[in-house]
Amino acid sequence: IPAGVRQASSVGQFEVQGYRVSAMTTPQTRPPRVIRVAAVQHSIAVPTTEPIRAQREAIYAKLGPILDAAGALGVQVLGLQECLAMPFAVCTREKAPWCEFAEDAENGPTVEFLKTHAAKYRMVIVAPILERDSVHGDVIWNTAVVINHLGRVLGKTRKNHIPRVGDFNESTYYLEGNLGHPVFETIYGRVAVNICFGRHHPLNWLAYALNGAEVVFNPSATVAGLSEPLWPVEARNAAVANSYFVVAINRVGTEIFPNAFTSGDGKPAHHDFGPFYGSSYVASPDGSRTPGLGCDRDGLLVAEIDLNLSQQVKDKWMFQGTARYEVYADLLPRYVRQDFVPQRVRDPELGSGSGGGGGASQG
Repeated sequence: IPAGVRQASSVGQFEVQGYRVSAMTTPQTRPPRVIRVAAVQHSIAVPTTEPIRAQREAIYAKLGPILDAAGALGVQVLGLQECLAMPFAVCTREKAPWCEFAEDAENGPTVEFLKTHAAKYRMVIVAPILERDSVHGDVIWNTAVVINHLGRVLGKTRKNHIPRVGDFNESTYYLEGNLGHPVFETIYGRVAVNICFGRHHPLNWLAYALNGAEVVFNPSATVAGLSEPLWPVEARNAAVANSYFVVAINRVGTEIFPNAFTSGDGKPAHHDFGPFYGSSYVASPDGSRTPGLGCDRDGLLVAEIDLNLSQQVKDKWMFQGTARYEVYADLLPRYVRQDFVPQRVRDPELGSGSGGGGGASQG
């Protein structure tokens, strides 16, 4: 890491880490496909009681030096955290003023801010925002916009799975996404975005693999005391199961809201989620992973990865060739029908009772 970047990180009070993930061997017939990917984690910059524009502009101000550091390090594909330009106010269930953070996915203020940096550094940027869809009745979505290396919007995707757990009252603001599992073909590789709660759903990860993803970003907002035991495991498991790289990103800091709110777990009314624990990292298809960024500091994690590793892992383990997709393609359509009968083998010693749900018997 150059001295200039270290100096910028000291002034800007963010940490910088860099790692290299090589292919198993040097391919004889394929050129190296080495790219630099990055994760950015950060806290909000001013109290949640400040005006909306002031909150947003303060976040842009702290992100600028981090994006410049990423550019100086030659980052080619960079991902930011879920709802990057706002506090994660979905815990409150209040519509005002938080819905005012929603913006257009093509030319909203956050996208315009990031377009400039994308073009300046020829960097693909994954920009998770709260989207206002003015074409379809001003509906709000939890969205990630993909900006290409020329600073142009390549496309967008939306959060497929919405939590109903603890303080995460997100369905008060937006519902499940309707754009499927798109994979964005960039000049650096095929990129997908699995937003936050989608990481708990293996079939969600699988869908991006079936569509050809090579790197999947997982922008998140998740807190200590809820998901922290899962965090080091899920992105890594997804990378192994699907033979691609995963960039897992979480925000940091404790966000305090003016009005107390309750949650679904019976706790007394409170003013914050608790701390977001950061710990962003990159997981590789061979089961390795980088160390994580810290749990309480803004940070930039850069990983130089060789996409040939994905092909080599596929050749070694043959997960795709042994996957038996046709078996699950038969099971799932039957499962979603109301007349589905589970395939179970019942021990005669259990008698004639239902045994917790009945189902087809055998033998």
